[in-house]
Amino acid sequence: MGMKPIFYRILTLLLTLGLAACFGLAAQEQTPLSLEPVPETESTPTPSATIDWFPATSTATASATIPAVPTAIPLPGLGSLTFTDDFSSPAPWLRAKAAGDGSNSVIIERNRATIAINTTPATISSLHKELFLSDFYAEVDVSVNRCEASDAYGLLFRAAGDFDSYRYILNCKGETRAERMRGAVVYPLSEWVLSGDVPPGAPGVVTLGVWVSGVEMRFFLNGHYQFSVFDPVFRNGTLGIFASADSPFGMNVSFSNLEIYSVSYVSPTPTATVTNTPTPSRTPRP
Repeated sequence: MGMKPIFYRILTLLLTLGLAACFGLAAQEQTPLSLEPVPETESTPTPSATIDWFPATSTATASATIPAVPTAIPLPGLGSLTFTDDFSSPAPWLRAKAAGDGSNSVIIERNRATIAINTTPATISSLHKELFLSDFYAEVDVSVNRCEASDAYGLLFRAAGDFDSYRYILNCKGETRAERMRGAVVYPLSEWVLSGDVPPGAPGVVTLGVWVSGVEMRFFLNGHYQFSVFDPVFRNGTLGIFASADSPFGMNVSFSNLEIYSVSYVSPTPTATVTNTPTPSRTPRP
């Protein structure tokens, strides 16, 4: 074996040892990995929005107080008591008598005037022979003893006769209205108005009130205002009571405690309004 191969082997060994030494030194210079746990960084929690359960509200601005307006007087110009009738005598009343005969009649006894209708259809009225009224307020108590459906009763006022007058009429269905009766033909001055003050049949009691001044008429039940109408036809006349029955059982109604007061009032001229005119009807004669 020659010297040259040996030389190469020795050189190769030296190179190998040198490289190993270099790698070992490089490995010693590297920063060793730390096995100690890294401390956790404390994080500050983000605050959440606070719920305002009772938020403040703006103070309301005080508004001006509106003064109360007084209610219009339903009976303007009402004066003193001028006439009363306790129905102790039938003398002042047309067709009235002290005892009935069982048929259609007006009976005045025990301080009441009772209209009894036993044969229908019929309309019975009785006018006071001594009264002559223009502007006034009249009030009378009514007891409904027998009455059905369209049977009706009420007051006649500014009457020139049984079939020429104004009528304040109530029926046994709980309705009321005002009418003008001329030559036995009835001209409604208002529509039928359902009222809680009207007895819906019998038995029942109610106080009728009629206030009249010039062409204006106001109507009351139990002291409660119902409605008003305007009509220029009749300006004065007497006062009366009436009843009208269509039902087969007839009717019986009594009037008592009639009072009349003076009225001093100038009614303003009403503004004309367009209304539906109800169809007139004829009142049956007794």
